[in-house]
Amino acid sequence: MSIGTNVAEKANLIWAIADNLTGSYKPSEYRLVILPLTVIRRFDCILEKTHDRVRALYEKKQKQNKFLGSYDDELYAVTSHCFYNISEFTLRDVVANPNQVYNNLRDYLKGFSGNVKEILEKFDFEKQIERMSEKNILFHVLEEFVGDKGDFSPEKISNIEMGYVFEEIIRKFSEQDNEDAGQHYTPREVIELMAQILFCNDEDVRNKVKATKMLYDPACGTGGMLSVATEYLKKSGSPVTLDCYGQEIQDETYAICKADILIKSDIDSGRDADNIFCANTLSDDQLPGVTFDYILSNPPFGRPWKNERDAVEKEARKGAEGRFAAGLPAIGDSQMLFMQTVYSKLDREHGKGAVIHNGSPLFSGDAGSGPSEIRRYVLEHDILEAIIALPNDIFYNTGIATYIWVFNYAKDKKRKGKVQLINANGLFEKRRKALGSKRNDIGEKDIQTIVQTYKSFKESDISKIFDTSDFGYRKITVERPLLTKNGKPVEKKGTVQADSDKRNTENVPLKEDIREYFKREVLPFAPDAWIDESKTKTGYEIPFTRYFYKYEPPAKADDVKADILQLEKEAEAALGEVFGE
Repeated sequence: MSIGTNVAEKANLIWAIADNLTGSYKPSEYRLVILPLTVIRRFDCILEKTHDRVRALYEKKQKQNKFLGSYDDELYAVTSHCFYNISEFTLRDVVANPNQVYNNLRDYLKGFSGNVKEILEKFDFEKQIERMSEKNILFHVLEEFVGDKGDFSPEKISNIEMGYVFEEIIRKFSEQDNEDAGQHYTPREVIELMAQILFCNDEDVRNKVKATKMLYDPACGTGGMLSVATEYLKKSGSPVTLDCYGQEIQDETYAICKADILIKSDIDSGRDADNIFCANTLSDDQLPGVTFDYILSNPPFGRPWKNERDAVEKEARKGAEGRFAAGLPAIGDSQMLFMQTVYSKLDREHGKGAVIHNGSPLFSGDAGSGPSEIRRYVLEHDILEAIIALPNDIFYNTGIATYIWVFNYAKDKKRKGKVQLINANGLFEKRRKALGSKRNDIGEKDIQTIVQTYKSFKESDISKIFDTSDFGYRKITVERPLLTKNGKPVEKKGTVQADSDKRNTENVPLKEDIREYFKREVLPFAPDAWIDESKTKTGYEIPFTRYFYKYEPPAKADDVKADILQLEKEAEAALGEVFGE
């Protein structure tokens, strides 16, 4: 599922327009112009055919005092979209008069419906218009966008391709500026895998029942999760439609997400754009109390939450009424707060979610710590259905191990009390050319292997099935007596005192009797030891790699020696060629 030729060509053409900014802008600032103008030009191309009719209706309504301002359903009906522009200009008209380009462009932008104007405000594009005008490059940049390079008409580039174009441009800018491209979007093949996992056992999808369901992404970036899931259902022929909701903290990516939804939608589905919110999900939840049929997300890894601490801790104190009742992770990594957001916002009858994490949530934190308590919650409440280990080097910004956690409040009977671990680490195709850290793709064949492994719910080389209690343990504190110089135990009020220097802990699996474990593993080596039961804590961890570890014997010494001798021969031969020997 690599980027198509049309998408790559269009992205490269847009990228080339940035040459007009050289000297007036630093390369790190090019995005301030190119991203909003790409969005504006796409809107312009879509509206061009209906411009005259929109303008005529607008003038008629003005005379009759019936124009409803920034949101007028009658004008929506003319464009067949949830946006319009009532200006007398199109971008072609603006460029046609170079002497008035500044004033006419501002007039044109003011003519957009309110939802588009809100998008442009998030780009803060007004500043760039003034700056380009002062530098005498405004006309030349606009001229490029209105020319062949900027032909973004739906006939030339489809809605789904346009989404790819946005993301490819962001990737190029982020790569150039050494920024974190991965915070903006997830590779499409990963999202499609997640979507298939989400929908494969849905009876409405499988039986082609007409229904409308709610999909949410609490860290939606440019909206890739929402758009790919929607597109997947359409391609599958399912009559199930999705009402999409999302929240994003970054102004620029929020603006692209909202624009992408508006651009792709008809009048009815275009209203989904109003369900995208620009705010901090952790400290300013825009959808409190709302639950969803589906949730997909790839929240940031290793992002501190110290700025949200007060709000998060306040919500945690609400207990079951808030999202963070189970526990709080370390202040340096917020991803388990997003995990709690995901499962707390799933419908309690049938909600299902998939969220990407790195390895940390599997095992970080000791028994009784916040991370352990969060794992304990999802396992003891039996809402964790599966964890899928993805191949390394499939994301644009990191090569580290990543995992899809699948949550489900409506587990099949056979999955009750169980968790399936799928090791898909070896299922990938090598890319011919790396994109940042992305050196591998998950091919369609690999996606089907993973999905079928998940659906079959059987053990294999890449699938292991466990009871939820298999991941739990009791951490016991083993004490030994404090001794006098004569080797006698020190007592205080008839109680033997513990020697803190000899204190030790043991992790006893939940399924094992503590006394039996203690008798077998401790007493033979420390017959005077005892358990301080007041310190016993319950913990949970998921040592994923341990379950799939395969021992590989080290190479034999003779084989290693032979390899070294062969390398020496090859090196000598190469040097001989260089020096003509």
